[in-house]
Amino acid sequence: MKTAHAITFACLFAFLAAGSAMAGQHPASAGKAFANHCFNPRLTAETAQAKIGPSGARIDFYDLRPFSAAAPSPVTGRAATSGTDRRCEVAFDRSAPHEAIMWVNTGLKQEGLADKKAEVPNNFPRQTGTVLIAAAQLNSNRIAVVQVGVRSGPNGRETFLNVERLIPLDEVTQ
Repeated sequence: MKTAHAITFACLFAFLAAGSAMAGQHPASAGKAFANHCFNPRLTAETAQAKIGPSGARIDFYDLRPFSAAAPSPVTGRAATSGTDRRCEVAFDRSAPHEAIMWVNTGLKQEGLADKKAEVPNNFPRQTGTVLIAAAQLNSNRIAVVQVGVRSGPNGRETFLNVERLIPLDEVTQ
């Protein structure tokens, strides 16, 4: 009888663990983590893992010029986008671009950037599968570009939410 209970408990635990892993891949978990953390200029690679990681999203982060006294976070995912010094991207299994766009808008509103639209530079590379690309003026010398899209991922289709900070405008015009 103990063996039957142990097997039942083990199966129940495995089912719950699988449910938790799937819940971490839910668009709302990843989107909320993106909105709450990716626009924060003080986010570091370490804090990105700690704050976004529990959502179950895959993270691609670098910050070559941190806003705070933190050490630079090197590029560890895809190569750095030319003309940028920071990227925060989350991706999750499934195609859910409309939900992802809602979360990008939430993040922009939370940071007070929703009304600070800017032109996306003509030479900024659009990721394959992008359904939304837009820019926000962070301050008089900085622009951030956001992208949302659907692409092939490690488990099939994945949705990505991405924000990249461009190098300062005064450095581009020199």
